[in-house]
Amino acid sequence: MIRKYKNSDLNFVSKIWLDTNVKSHNFIAEEYWISNYDAVKEMLPKAELYVYEDDKSNEIEGFIGLTDNYIEGIFVDAKAQSKGIGKQLLDYVKTFKSSLRLSVYQKNERAIRFYLREQFLIHSENIDENTNEPEFIMKWTL
Repeated sequence: MIRKYKNSDLNFVSKIWLDTNVKSHNFIAEEYWISNYDAVKEMLPKAELYVYEDDKSNEIEGFIGLTDNYIEGIFVDAKAQSKGIGKQLLDYVKTFKSSLRLSVYQKNERAIRFYLREQFLIHSENIDENTNEPEFIMKWTL
């Protein structure tokens, strides 16, 4: 089930954010993610968030964060990955957004393949000023 974020979800989504970033971005020092954890935890409730909650266990297994039409990230708990949760979250927001954009690290090949499969196109390249890592700016339009 996908639903809007509630304040009581904060600890669950924050942990998924940290764990997923550390695992998916092994080319960035783990300390970077840990050092940003508190700031992100403070900012998460200010974003437009939707969580994927397992119907049986009622556990949050993933979430998507948006600022207007910009996808801040899609995060799925490691034990729930490759089950279509990220696609369901993306499909959900596509029902009420006519265009979406995002940044993805070029070294995160799995994420790039996912977004290309979901009809995003690489629009431009950039260097993330926080990590000095090259990234693609990708866009999707209905």
